[in-house]
Amino acid sequence: MSSDETTGQAVELLEAVHRDLAATALPLALPGSDEARRDIRNALAQLEDYILPRYRSLDAPLLAVVGGSTGAGKSTLVNGLVGHAVTRACAIRPTTRQPILLHHPADGRWFEDQRVLPSLSRIRGTVMTREPVPASQAGPTPDPAAITSLVLVADAAVPQGIALLDAPDVDSISADNRKLAGQLLAAADLWVFVTTANRYADAVPWRLLLDAASRDITVAVVLDRVPAAAEAEVTADLQSMLSREGLGGARLFVVPEAALDGMGMLPPAAVDPLRLWLQGLAADAAGRADIARRTLNGTVKALGNRVEAVAKAAGDQEHAADVLAGDARDAYRDAVARILEATRDGALLRGEVLARWQDFVGTGEFFRAMEQNIGRFRDRVGAFVRGEPAPAVRVETAIETGLQAVILDEAANAAEDTDGRWRSDPAGRQLLGSDDLSGTSDGFAEKAAAEIRAWQGSLMELIRTEGQGKRTQARWLSFGINGLGAALMIVVFSMTAGLTGLEVGVAGGTAVAGQRLLEAVFGEDAVRRLAKTAREDLHTRCQRLLQVEQQRFLARLEISGGVAPAVLAGHAAALRRLAAGA
Repeated sequence: MSSDETTGQAVELLEAVHRDLAATALPLALPGSDEARRDIRNALAQLEDYILPRYRSLDAPLLAVVGGSTGAGKSTLVNGLVGHAVTRACAIRPTTRQPILLHHPADGRWFEDQRVLPSLSRIRGTVMTREPVPASQAGPTPDPAAITSLVLVADAAVPQGIALLDAPDVDSISADNRKLAGQLLAAADLWVFVTTANRYADAVPWRLLLDAASRDITVAVVLDRVPAAAEAEVTADLQSMLSREGLGGARLFVVPEAALDGMGMLPPAAVDPLRLWLQGLAADAAGRADIARRTLNGTVKALGNRVEAVAKAAGDQEHAADVLAGDARDAYRDAVARILEATRDGALLRGEVLARWQDFVGTGEFFRAMEQNIGRFRDRVGAFVRGEPAPAVRVETAIETGLQAVILDEAANAAEDTDGRWRSDPAGRQLLGSDDLSGTSDGFAEKAAAEIRAWQGSLMELIRTEGQGKRTQARWLSFGINGLGAALMIVVFSMTAGLTGLEVGVAGGTAVAGQRLLEAVFGEDAVRRLAKTAREDLHTRCQRLLQVEQQRFLARLEISGGVAPAVLAGHAAALRRLAAGA
């Protein structure tokens, strides 16, 4: 496979990683989620600012970012490297706000477009001359607003093949400066890290240096303003610290303490070692390519670790969402089971339903008729109910009211249970916020009533269909569909578990009356089949009602969707292979 094909595959992988990271949502309040979100932001920025641009342009000039602590002398050093003032250097802090990228005129095409640092617009700076300009007046005036642009300055004093970028302070008092400094350092092929004899052990710069070590980036450390008497001791101590932290290969340059001239410039000899080193890198095409690939591979490897951490965080989010969804589903599934149990244990044959059924069948004549032969029983009942549908409708209405009350009560219990479980979990508590979902939703009572009426209507259709045969048609017509439908509902609710005292006898007799009535018309097997179908239909309707109701909770989990953790883990492994192969 050619190098172009290999590079094309690498770019394709990196673009997929960028796309999937950008689509990854970590919305739940879980331990480590904030850090994972920062990893996503940083990974996306580094892909955009450095990794993808460098892979697409492996032969582009090296970008050397000059960074360091406040007051370390970065701008003064950059001015010394080119031999004249091009950036601001003064006692006012923060000094460097507008980043300035110095490049050889022949390298301008590499930086004028958005190839590198695409989020920063380009401003073409004035070509520097050798006219003396005080360092405190050089470069653009600091902008009080957040920086969104990069000043490009072409200068023949910068060796071709390498560019210098003067970055803001890594520990600036300005948050915008600190953020921009981190962004610029992450886009570097190599770092020129400037510190002083007094501040070389500061924590903030070392955090960045350790990050550089993890990415195998080439680092040059400049120890600035070193008193002659302390040079040996300070240099040895800093070199020891670098070695302990895995940066023993970093080049260390010492800039002795020296008075600046009237233009704010260092003596040329003070920066000659660093200048010659940079010129040597610029002149060595193979060496530049080696630095670019080493930094690129180290950055890709670090990106793989970061993507792996994001994959784990996404997995944690997925698991937490599953737990919350399971809590809601369990609560509403249990509510459905309790509703069905209430239709099974005879509870619905109490009170108003029982009274309306007794109104329909009568309290004495009907029961005595059951004891006589089936033909006389059918004739008497038929005569009783023919032309009088109102009592049967009142039974239906009483059942609707009683069943609706059970459904509303259990739906409210499920909502309260789910709300309580979610609020005991930080992620669920975040999703609920100040919303109270512990009761039923608006309009749920009307939906439940409509579903019950639809169920009752389906029972009437069952009876109508069952009675289409010639042998039974006269019988079921004599009783009336409403009467038979009321009887079927009573049979569905016929079990008497849970009733006590006289209720057992009354309700039990009531259920037997309904069953005998249906058997007289359709036969025993048909009644069992009708009751089973009616119960299953009721189960399905209650289940559907509460599944819709539970969406008030589950809909809040839809924001946790995104790229599957396994996809991100696959990207992490592919990135490590890419870095190892290169």
